Amino acid sequence: MAVSSFARVIPSFECRSDPDFSGSLPPPKAGVRFPGKASSVSHPSQVHGLSSLIFRFPPNFVRQLSIKARRNCSNIGVAQVVAASWSNNHAGPDFTPAANAVDSSAVAPLVENAAFNDETVQIEGFTGVNKYASFLNSDGSVAIHAGERLGRGIVTDAITTPVVNTSAYFFNKTSDLIDFKEKRRASFEYGRYGNPTTVVLEEKISALEGAESTLLMASGMCASTVMLLALVPAGGHIVTTTDCYRKTRIFIETILPKMGITATVIDPADVGALELALNQKKVNLFFTESPTNPFLRCVDIELVSKLCHEKGALVCIDGTFATPLNQKALALGADLVVHSATKYIGGHNDVLAGCISGPDKLVSVVRNLHHILGGAINPNAAYLIIRGMKTLHLRVQQQNSTAQRIAEILEAHPKVRCVYYPGLQSHPEHQLAKKQMTGFGGVVSFEVDGDLLTTAKFIDALKIPYIAPSFGGCESIVDQPAIMSYWDLSQSDRAKYGILDNLVRFSFGVEDFEDLKADILQALEAI
Repeated sequence: MAVSSFARVIPSFECRSDPDFSGSLPPPKAGVRFPGKASSVSHPSQVHGLSSLIFRFPPNFVRQLSIKARRNCSNIGVAQVVAASWSNNHAGPDFTPAANAVDSSAVAPLVENAAFNDETVQIEGFTGVNKYASFLNSDGSVAIHAGERLGRGIVTDAITTPVVNTSAYFFNKTSDLIDFKEKRRASFEYGRYGNPTTVVLEEKISALEGAESTLLMASGMCASTVMLLALVPAGGHIVTTTDCYRKTRIFIETILPKMGITATVIDPADVGALELALNQKKVNLFFTESPTNPFLRCVDIELVSKLCHEKGALVCIDGTFATPLNQKALALGADLVVHSATKYIGGHNDVLAGCISGPDKLVSVVRNLHHILGGAINPNAAYLIIRGMKTLHLRVQQQNSTAQRIAEILEAHPKVRCVYYPGLQSHPEHQLAKKQMTGFGGVVSFEVDGDLLTTAKFIDALKIPYIAPSFGGCESIVDQPAIMSYWDLSQSDRAKYGILDNLVRFSFGVEDFEDLKADILQALEAI
């Protein structure tokens, strides 16, 4: 269908200038044109919403575009890019689109001009949260709008970010592919290397962390293991802490030694042990959680970063328990921060994902290995996490509050021996947590006054939380680590890691505080 058939009913297209997002790409070779019948596009930034313009379109445009053209537009809103390019290149008052026909050859070149770099797949010139500082003053607003409000890789008027379900991206002709390979043209190439929906999520997390770059992967363990493999050379040495997620410990103890990589394991608060390791060995990386799993120990991120950097070692903090709202590991001096986005960031117990954020020079090294290993996140999963992050600040505020209040109640209860929570004055790193965290998280670990069966009886008496692994979602979750995570070990072997039979890990959701309080107190009375 020719454009003239709907020129009478669609007004002139409008676009809004967005200079803060203007980027620059290397100019094309002399004589190299970006072909297309709809317009004479000389540079990719002319047609991509993330680079210089945010486009606004009549609501029925795509519906009125021919079926043939839409079929060739894939599903990234390219029809709307075509419309915007007409308005950009024919700004005169007498312009009407009637003289231009739309077909697949006009649409196709515009797809490949999407302003992305195939290696980093980031908005050009992105510098983290500062990009939004002029009008977003809180993490809550950043979690909602970063990566979307000022433009994104999918040109559309939709408030929600569309899901781009594709495994590959096409090139109109070989010269375009060569330009892409030689960095004169920005585009996606293959689904394992990047996806427009995923990029929106990466930008959102980068803004929250104040990072140059973020890489999304299929799970939190994927992010941790790929990071270790990418940044620690064969024969290298790492320092980690005694309390950590068990699968991370297994990887460090059983997989890394196959590459000659050794580890020193220290108490999270033992700065002297860290200094000793740094002086005696060539340490490549210090990697730990803060707070840790399941005892919620805290590491002095600023101090360990200073000590490690003096010896040329990198620092990576797993901030899953903290969330980007409660703790800014990069601002405290860490080189990288890892999250299991499955937990608080996703927040709804319905998706697996992991991410790593930091300077582009480091994240790119991890990204290159990730492209080889292939633990790519599905764009549908990325969409679910984007949606989940809209309420991240509300959920975390509620979870912080509930966990703090319940921890205080548990600590005073006669049937509870010990409570582990950074917000309590009894916690060994309470003062440190107050210094480097703005909230203490939604997980509380505690020991019931009883044995394995007594503790199981308490858990079975609870009515609200699910007995399940994981944490950080809207629904409260409870587990007995001795059974859930360490049942394959003997009681004595579990004790080596501090995992006693009466230990309980409780992840508070967003249920009403009074309901949770009553449920816990009733369950304690049942034992």
